[in-house]
This record gives sequence, C-alpha cells and structure tokens, in this order.
Amino acid sequence: MQKPNILLITSDQQHWNTIGAFNPEISTPNLDRLVKEGTTFARAYCPNPTCTPTRASIITGMYPSQHGAWTLGTKLLEDRHTVGEDFKQAGYRTALVGKAHFQPLHGTEEFPSLESYPILQDLEFWKKFDDDFYGFEHVELARNHTNEAHVGQHYAIWMEENGCMNWRDYFLPPTGTMDKSVLHKWPIPEKYHYNTWISERTNALLDTYKQSGENFFLWASFFDPHPDYLVPEPWDTMYDPDKLTIPTVTPGEHDNNPPHFGMTQLDDPDFSHLRETGRGIHGYHSHVKLPPSERKKLVATYYGMISMMDKYIGKILDKLDDLGLADNTIVVFTSDHGHFFGQHGLQYKGGFHYEDLIRVPFLVRYPGKVPAGRVSGAIQSLVDLAPTFLTMTGIPVPHAMTGVDQSGAWTAQQDKARDHAICEFRHEPTTIHQKTYVDERYKITVYYNQTYGEIFDLQEDPNELNNLWNKPEFASLKTELLLKYAWAELGKESMPMPRIWHA
Repeated sequence: MQKPNILLITSDQQHWNTIGAFNPEISTPNLDRLVKEGTTFARAYCPNPTCTPTRASIITGMYPSQHGAWTLGTKLLEDRHTVGEDFKQAGYRTALVGKAHFQPLHGTEEFPSLESYPILQDLEFWKKFDDDFYGFEHVELARNHTNEAHVGQHYAIWMEENGCMNWRDYFLPPTGTMDKSVLHKWPIPEKYHYNTWISERTNALLDTYKQSGENFFLWASFFDPHPDYLVPEPWDTMYDPDKLTIPTVTPGEHDNNPPHFGMTQLDDPDFSHLRETGRGIHGYHSHVKLPPSERKKLVATYYGMISMMDKYIGKILDKLDDLGLADNTIVVFTSDHGHFFGQHGLQYKGGFHYEDLIRVPFLVRYPGKVPAGRVSGAIQSLVDLAPTFLTMTGIPVPHAMTGVDQSGAWTAQQDKARDHAICEFRHEPTTIHQKTYVDERYKITVYYNQTYGEIFDLQEDPNELNNLWNKPEFASLKTELLLKYAWAELGKESMPMPRIWHA
C-alpha cells in the first residue's frame, strides 16, 4: 500500500477566527477550500503562545518544558530527536521552506545559532549550505516579519536571482533603507514578497518529488500575519476599516484578574517588573491607547496579510492537483499561535492565555480518509502533529514523544483522542511563568509561586469575561480543576523507553 505524503502549511500568529468560511468579514477562498474538502478542528491549541517553543514542539512531539526551547531567545538543542529523522529513516524526503525559528537571533559560544547575526546575512554561506537542519535534509530559510532588518538567507538570494538587486530598499536598517514611519502599505512589489518565494520554492520541491516518485514530508512555513502590520498593494486597501468588527475591552472585565491584566488598561501601562533583564520583552501591549481609527486600520491590514497569504497557499494546493499528488497527500494547515487585535484590550501577544492567543486554526485534508466538510470539536494540540503524522504514514512513534496520536479523530474513527490541552508560557523565572489546562468546558491557569489565577467557563462565558478563581461558590470547581491539571501534568511526562523487565 502506498504511503501518504505530508504537507504541513503554517501561518504565524493567526487568530483562530480568521478563515472566511466561518468569518464573513474576511476572504480566504483557498483556506475555505480546505474547509470544504477536509475537516476543521475548532478546538486546536498551541503548547506555547510564542514561536520558538511551539515550532520546536511541532517537530519533536514534546512540550517546551520537555524539549528545552522554553521561550524566545532559546534554541532547540541539536541533540533533540525530531520527526524529520523518523521520516528520513523511513525513506521520505524532508524539507522546510520559510520560517524555522528554532534558534535565536543572537548566539553565544556555548549556544551558537545558525539563525543569528552575522551569519544570517552571509549570503555566500547560505548558497553553499547543504547540511541537515533538525531532520530536514533540505531547507530554504528566512527570518523576517515584513520589513524587519533580519532579511538574508535564502530569501535574499532568491530576490537577487529574480532580478531584485535593490531588495535592501524594502527593509529596515542595518541592511536596508526603509523608513520606519512607513505603516500598513509595504512598498515591496508582490512578486518579491516572501509569500511568492515560499510558494514558488515549495512548488519546485513538489516537482522534484513527483519526478523522483519519492514520498515527502514538506513544511511550507509562512511568516504572515505576524506584525508588523504591512502588506503590499492592493492588499493594503482590500478591507474597509469602518466595515470591520473591532474587538475591544469590556469595562470591568479585568477587576478579578491577576495584576498584570489590569495594567493593560492604564493610559501608560508599566510592565517593567515583567521585563527580562538585559534581553528586552515581547508582548504585554495595550490596545486602549490606540486611537479608534488606528485600531480599525490595524485589523484591516492584518486581514489583508491573511488574504494575500491565502492566495499563495492556493498556488501550492493547485500544484498538488496539477501533479496528481493531492489524493495521496495529507495537508494540514494551522498556525503556531494566536493573536490579540483588541480582544480584552490587548495587542499582539504575551502572558495572557485567552482563547484568542492559545487557540489556532486547524484544517486537515486527506481525500477518502479524512471526512470532507466536517467540523469537529475534538481537542487538538500542535504537540500531537508529529506522532499523528508518523501513525498516518505507518512509521513507529518514538517512545519519548508526549503528544498523542490524533489519527482516529482525524479520520472520524473515534470522537476524540484527548480530553484536554496544556499550554505553557514563561520568561525568566522572575517574571510570568504560567500553565493552562483547558478541557471541553473549563480552563484553569496557574502561576508559579502565585496564589492568583484564572478559571473560565467556556460554555457559559465564551468571551472569558468572568474569572471564577476567587468566587466562593466555585471553590469546589477550582479544586476539581487543579486536580485535573495535576493529572494532566503527570500524564504528559516523557517515557523514552517502555519497561522491558521487572528489575
């Protein structure tokens, strides 16, 4: 029996409710196509709401607290076992095109990073790079979110090969000349945008695999709609800001929340006590200080970034069809984590485990195996991708992987494979360190060395406005959820080998 191929397509920082099939305010015809031809999993969660930890979980099948890349600025150590190694051993070709972010922007002598300065912008190095990278035998990498200064690697090489010798004009210093005051409209021509690069290079690899007749595990890793909010024309004007629903804070909703929630609503919020010494901070951005016109424009640009990305996802799906590979390829679309664009008065991301941030879009298509047009409430976690991919292709799952096999839930042979998800987040130990347990109805968030926390009833309070943590009438519920969380932590302990004898 022919083994299936795996095509994983990911966005970066995409809110779960930004697919046109479920949100009429946004247009995503190609993601809608996956919705129609596959199954939508409406309760999918990331294991950490930041890039490096979750991306490392995708390829290791382990939680950040287990594989070690626990926050941004850390790296997935090279000795960690990855799913690409299992696929290679089974005769698959493995490749990643786009964003990796398994390593930080700056390395040290003890922890060097291939995704760091100055090697990041050494194009001659990347032209010759042919090493295995975390189980991917072939990689074509970049590091940018829109016009960041980090541009280099294979994306810059591709731009030059396609005649864009002035590519530095579209990026910020130190390599570029673009003015930081440019907002919303990115002057880079669409033909040189990284969406174009990712789809073109992904399709070139599909051509190669078709010609060779080899199975493949291929990850097309898009950068958008991660801020900064910039998109080329005509996508920058695709949406009328005044016609969009703009989320905002509900007065009083943070009154019963942990202290760092309330600060987001101050005119001049001070997050200095959450700052990582010497290493900056990400997230913890307030939405309330933005003027209404800018709030609307940010959402319009964010949606434009998603719609443009959708166009190039469509080019990849079309290529699968043209090559006759679609029927034997498992396609999964998801995002590494969610995004705030006004919900609860928040912007971007941070130590707030609302559904907006930890829940992700999740679509699975496998013709004849995964039901078409189905919407499932079976809880998914991105840590489950690796073991599920292996099971679906008949490859043994390493004992150390702690994600669960979702193949039965994907094919609708079982209602669900898990009854909860765990999401982790931490900076330095002196700042925010939290974990969230979420089941079919409730979620509880606990903080290291703190007596405060959150409990939300997602059935009765889907917008998470009423924190039940300190309410006496829910004391027994708190005890029950704390126990379930403890059980969940025990249940996800890694077991690198089975017990093979009595002593």
